[in-house]
Amino acid sequence: MRATRPAFLLALVVVAAAITWAVLDTAYVSLPPLPWTAVPTLLLLALGEGFSGWNVLRRLRRKPGTRPVEPMVVARMAALAKASAHAAAVLGGVFGGFALALADSLDKQTPREDFVVSVGTFLSAMVLVGAAFFLEYACRVPKDPEDEARDRGRSRA
Repeated sequence: MRATRPAFLLALVVVAAAITWAVLDTAYVSLPPLPWTAVPTLLLLALGEGFSGWNVLRRLRRKPGTRPVEPMVVARMAALAKASAHAAAVLGGVFGGFALALADSLDKQTPREDFVVSVGTFLSAMVLVGAAFFLEYACRVPKDPEDEARDRGRSRA
């Protein structure tokens, strides 16, 4: 499995935002108000992934007082990180598109409330992307100290 590329996630955000903005141009009046519940949900997911990343990082680096981690657990955590980064990027794009579409209607109460919710959800999704990047980073197997010394010796030659 390859590391998640930030450029791909940025492309997901932009495409989802463009599609949402185009659809909302005609369909916003028929939609119910946006629920605010996505904000704490995404933040709790980010907190869970951040804690899992910290835990996996400590266990892979064999910090004192930690047990070794099973390789399959690390593989599953890496897959979770990649999947949640992609899902959060799409959600961020959708709610970013909402914010863009509603930016010119802030003088009305309902669009203003939806704008605030969409900006909060966008920011929460970006926090989840950051936590997913950290979890994915934490799942990388550290190099042996001997391999690192050998690699440093090659670069000086």
